[in-house]
Amino acid sequence: MAKVRHESEWYPLEPGETVLDGLLRQGVRVPHACRAGACQSCLMRATSGAVPEAAQVGLKDTLRARGYFLACTCRPQEGTALEVAGASELRVPARVVDLESLSADVFAVRLEVETPLDYRAGQYVTVVRADGLARSYSLASLPREGRLELHVRLVPGGAMSGWFAREVRHGDQVHVQGPAGDCFYVPGQPEAPLLLAGTGTGLAPLYGILRDALEAGHTGPIHLFHGAKDPGGLYLVDALRAMAASHPNLHYRPVVLAGGGGEVEEGALEAKVLTCLPKRPVGWRAFLCGNPEAVLSLRKKLFLAGFSLKDIHADAFLPSVPRAGPVAGAA
Repeated sequence: MAKVRHESEWYPLEPGETVLDGLLRQGVRVPHACRAGACQSCLMRATSGAVPEAAQVGLKDTLRARGYFLACTCRPQEGTALEVAGASELRVPARVVDLESLSADVFAVRLEVETPLDYRAGQYVTVVRADGLARSYSLASLPREGRLELHVRLVPGGAMSGWFAREVRHGDQVHVQGPAGDCFYVPGQPEAPLLLAGTGTGLAPLYGILRDALEAGHTGPIHLFHGAKDPGGLYLVDALRAMAASHPNLHYRPVVLAGGGGEVEEGALEAKVLTCLPKRPVGWRAFLCGNPEAVLSLRKKLFLAGFSLKDIHADAFLPSVPRAGPVAGAA
């Protein structure tokens, strides 16, 4: 039997059980969200004992070298005694300085951090509440703006989104961990066509990537598609139309499954995206964010259409998953 020591207490793990599941099962609070090794909110550090390589997949070399691992994917071998600590040293204090409604169920949360965060627009951070509740959000802001901007969708029963929407006040404190993710603009090919496609609050990182590219002087065509079920699911429409009007190389196309009309197209986002591509999309770069099924499907279609996999940058928004029960909505 493997066992884990956390805060001076030893906890046994059942055969094949992850460190996260074992600790949660025995009442230990561990920040977590997706439970799929993607959001990195469950990062822990091994102070003694062997960590399986699989538990460090996707982490920066600097984190791996310091013994950090993902508790949700860490399954210690039988007989392993693993001593662990939390990731508090990776978190910086932040305070809520602004809340702005962007649509009926999406709002912007703006945070000021005590220590400047070295990030690129489009990456994501994990917000950790005082009680350990953690959720990951993509950054719509640019580093020069000084504040972190997150786009949060209010989910029925959502623990973090409901807290932000109904309980948070100006000045309330949280902690921020990160950044992480490879979905961001890299200067160097200003003439390359860019494809930005996302659903729901997948617009947040795309909004940051778009502004970053334009500020860097990107001259190639930029095609931005934002998909929703109906017009009520769209947001920042006026701001993006204004940007398109002032940047001839930006083509903004809002798409809905039903209720389209005028400048809002109706149909499947994937089909609309594929119609804008040339027969051989050589040199194109794509950024895909939002619903995981939509992101994975479009990624496959772009590859089959001629995109190189290295030029497709994708961040699927995985939902938060409760300790015992079915998949919940991102909260």
